[in-house]
Amino acid sequence: MTCMGCELFVCYRSEEDLEIASFIYVVDGALSSVAAETNPQDAPLPPCISQLEGGLVQVAIEVEDRAQRSAITRVNADDVRVSVAAPAARGEANNELLEFMGKVLGLRLSQMTLQRGWNNKSKLLVVEDLSARQVYEKLLEAVQP
Repeated sequence: MTCMGCELFVCYRSEEDLEIASFIYVVDGALSSVAAETNPQDAPLPPCISQLEGGLVQVAIEVEDRAQRSAITRVNADDVRVSVAAPAARGEANNELLEFMGKVLGLRLSQMTLQRGWNNKSKLLVVEDLSARQVYEKLLEAVQP
């Protein structure tokens, strides 16, 4: 298998048939996370954080309500996992989520919009006045296990 766009050989399977091939062998030294670990600004942005037109940034959030406290528990490719203490009913969790994200990102409520996502726990947060990279770095700094 090769890297998309550059045709660099990265890994291979022991069998051509996908039903039989249960292992992928990565060529030694072909992939590295060192740059991302030592220089977070060099790490690619996860797809859940995207730069929109007009300087806006969209963040896909998965909300866990009824937690002990508000916290960001993970940032991965699919979403940013945020726990809030308020229950999802009557919009209380949405209000707490906006207030919490304002503190994390250093933004006023007027600089953020919360939109409904693809299910009742997913939200799309749209923020102004920050780049996607700035949002990503602030979210990573705030992650608590």
